[in-house]
Amino acid sequence: MKTHVTTRINDETVEFLCEPQQTLLHVLRNELGLTGTKEGCGSGDCGACSVTVNDRLVCSCLVLAVEADGAKIGTIEGVASSDKLHVIQEKYLEHAALQCGICTPGLIVSTKALLEENPNPTEAEARYFLAGNLCRCTGYDKIIKAVMDSAKSLNQGA
Repeated sequence: MKTHVTTRINDETVEFLCEPQQTLLHVLRNELGLTGTKEGCGSGDCGACSVTVNDRLVCSCLVLAVEADGAKIGTIEGVASSDKLHVIQEKYLEHAALQCGICTPGLIVSTKALLEENPNPTEAEARYFLAGNLCRCTGYDKIIKAVMDSAKSLNQGA
């Protein structure tokens, strides 16, 4: 039997029906068409499906969609404004911190969560916070450079 869920996704009220066993990742991608959130492992080990639920970073493959009822969800689609990339997205491009793109949405959502929690992280703190996001293509130096440069730009009001 399907459950009716009402939630806010990227500051818009959204309603959907889901089976009790469906993950938030499945509903985001397959029911709501928010395909920016990627499925990597399905077991919470890679971070490709990272979203925020009530401003807390989670792997959407580990969250049941019914748990989103009444929650505030943030996905990669909500990071940029309508016609302008977010500073974090710009810095990922500037530092070539992406290649195949599977990990990129989760890394950007995670970076945003980090910088909202800690606007001026050390490199070690950034590496620790992003440890749940795996990348097989770029390595992590360019990613960390993008994160640190994002923090600098955001702190300067860019």
